[in-house]
Amino acid sequence: MHYSWIRYWLLFCCLSCSLPLRAAEIILSGAEDNPAIRAFSAALAELRPLDRVRFMPLAQLPSPTQIPADTRLVLLDLQALDWRLRTSGPPTLMLRISRLHAQQRLGNRRPAHISLLWSDPAPARQLRLTRLLVPQAQRIGVLYDEHSQFLLDELRRAATPLGLEIVGQAWPDTHDNRPLLALLQRTDLLYGVNDEDLFNPRTAKNLLLTSYAQQRAMIGPNSSFVRAGSLASIYSDRQDWLNSLNQLLDQPPESWPRSAYPAYFKVRGNRQVARALAIELADDARLAQQVAEGENL
Repeated sequence: MHYSWIRYWLLFCCLSCSLPLRAAEIILSGAEDNPAIRAFSAALAELRPLDRVRFMPLAQLPSPTQIPADTRLVLLDLQALDWRLRTSGPPTLMLRISRLHAQQRLGNRRPAHISLLWSDPAPARQLRLTRLLVPQAQRIGVLYDEHSQFLLDELRRAATPLGLEIVGQAWPDTHDNRPLLALLQRTDLLYGVNDEDLFNPRTAKNLLLTSYAQQRAMIGPNSSFVRAGSLASIYSDRQDWLNSLNQLLDQPPESWPRSAYPAYFKVRGNRQVARALAIELADDARLAQQVAEGENL
């Protein structure tokens, strides 16, 4: 009889654990209001039918202190982050913020109850991709300016376990090619960081032509540069961001990380460039799988 009672109690506990949590109030907000943002909000609502998911333009939101503490805020732009930083408020996910923008606003500070989800490709993933594509590379060249120099620290931490060396080169004037040439001559490839002052549509042609004239591949900084002529890059598309956000929203806010890269990602490679550099390039899905496998080692 005693054992029968224990079985019933264990069954009750299992059923209780499997019951869905109370429906959550999830508000997405940003200064802009356009069809793409509305579609993103609608897609998240489809993923979470038990929750109340809605988009509210930033101008319609009250002060963060007036929003119930059990609400979950998802911020979509920097104006919304500035609004949230003014005072305390409910648990908040800041979606797709670059490391550079966060550094400019926050320095090394990480405000309580705000989780920053980086838009940059995770350095560890990008460097594992580099290892897969150019296994003979040892010295990784990185251009930086006064705003992005701080990124070198994380890159070096990610490079060490892979046996890679990060070689930094300041590039204060993008019209002066001498730093770029000097870097290419003493490294095995060029790694693009998410610094729009250095890597943008105006500098892309010069960066890519100069790199390939020296027979050096360029990795990153994003999928747009791959289309322009970079060899490959990690990136996260809309579905990846939805899946990553949905995974975090399944967790209690107190377990959210202070900062994180999206859990889901893809690889985009440029096969024409790979052929020109005599590099064997697997299909994008296979490369993404190989990079992801490295996270479990």
